[in-house]
Amino acid sequence: MAAPGSPHRTVEMVGIDVVFTSGPALTGARLCLAPGEIHGLMGQNGAGKSTLIKTLTGIHRPDAGMVKVDGVERRFSGPADARSAGISAVFQDEWLTDNLSIGENMMLGHEVRGRFGISWSRTHQRAAEMLGELGLGDLDPRASVRSLSPALRQLVAIGRAMIDRPRVLVLDEPTSSLDLDDAVRLFAVLRRLRDSGVAILFVSHFLEQVLALSDRITVLRDGSTVGDYPAHSVDRAELIAVMLGEDIEALRRIGVDRRQHHRQPVGPPMYQALGLGRRGAVAPTDLELHRGEIVGFAGLRGSGRTEMASLLSGADRHDCGRVLIDGEPTQVTEPRSGMRHGITHASENRHEDGIIAELSVRENIVIGIQALRGWSRPLSAAETDGLVRAYIDSLDISPADPDLPAKYLSGGNQQKVVLARCLATMPRLLVLDEPTKGIDAASKVDIQAHVVRLAKDGVAVVYISSDLDEVVRLSDRVAVFKDREKIGEVSNGPWLTVDTIVEMIAADS
Repeated sequence: MAAPGSPHRTVEMVGIDVVFTSGPALTGARLCLAPGEIHGLMGQNGAGKSTLIKTLTGIHRPDAGMVKVDGVERRFSGPADARSAGISAVFQDEWLTDNLSIGENMMLGHEVRGRFGISWSRTHQRAAEMLGELGLGDLDPRASVRSLSPALRQLVAIGRAMIDRPRVLVLDEPTSSLDLDDAVRLFAVLRRLRDSGVAILFVSHFLEQVLALSDRITVLRDGSTVGDYPAHSVDRAELIAVMLGEDIEALRRIGVDRRQHHRQPVGPPMYQALGLGRRGAVAPTDLELHRGEIVGFAGLRGSGRTEMASLLSGADRHDCGRVLIDGEPTQVTEPRSGMRHGITHASENRHEDGIIAELSVRENIVIGIQALRGWSRPLSAAETDGLVRAYIDSLDISPADPDLPAKYLSGGNQQKVVLARCLATMPRLLVLDEPTKGIDAASKVDIQAHVVRLAKDGVAVVYISSDLDEVVRLSDRVAVFKDREKIGEVSNGPWLTVDTIVEMIAADS
């Protein structure tokens, strides 16, 4: 463990306890922020990250411990008091008012007043100056926020937080809804702020982003601080092990097992797409999938990777090309026809296309296989109980209550329920679109390990992720998509690297 840092600290949180009626949320937590640094804060869901940052920003009051700003102990009476001390935050559910302009949102509560009330021209001018300081001079402060992308809305929210000229900026999961290229733009803004002397607390579950952006990283587990590391030298596997409280070797075994499984496909393909495409979605594409092979799909959002996955499974109907399964022409034009041929698809959007929040865990798991059997042949209670219990145990779904409504599960456990539904149909081809997006590190490790086991058992897997390290680590072969077409494949070998994929995506068409 390392304890780095500048001798001058803008913020020190020492021995912080926060106790709710349900029990302790923080126990002896500590955090130090230095000026001109980006400080990553990591931990599983429930580790105490949200409580810690809400304590720092005056939303919660600590039951024990102290918060110091520039060496002076502060007891914030609320968020406004924290802001007056130079601490601003942009939370994950940060709202912007759609019927106001960018400038009006940024300057809300800070409007420039003249003789006759608010001077909107000067208000927008000040917003434009702040956008320019952030490197966002291309944004028109008079434009409505209604049509802004999630990335630009996030940047506007940061601009609003910076109007107070804070010395500490807290960002809670700022990239949770951003594409890779959008995150790159956000990172440029954050580095600019860091270089101006702002201390930035970057809270995220995206390990690779935290490592790439941060100068230091603090890890929470079970409400306590368990590590403080220099980002440039920390061992990635050790960091995950500290977050999970598990043996580091157990975590490294996933990567080792996967490398041992990496292989060149042998025998005829199980699934062949020949010129498969859909106008306006993805260009005609050839693709072969073999039993026991994990094929990664890589590319930016909108590149065609998700659209191709939908055509493979029948979630979307192709208008050109054909499908061969075991060498035989096959119609895969809707999800049910795909399922009849052993193809199951877990969509990127588990909230709209995956989990059914009001149904129980049991009902969510069996609904796919029941639809495949037909509603006139209901599963018996014994069949249902055995099936559900098996997947709750094998995927470590928590809480392990099959009758609990799925809406009460964490994002990671909801994703495990979606995976269990897919596996209950005994697929030969499993299409997974962003299966670990937005979930905690423990669930991510569980899902990746289960995918590896499925491949060992002979299931063909299409694996889509914006985390290129994840794609490379798990895949035998990677199909790269750009501008709604497959631009190439990278086969197993020393050239199957993140750098190779990035170069392919970045190359001129």
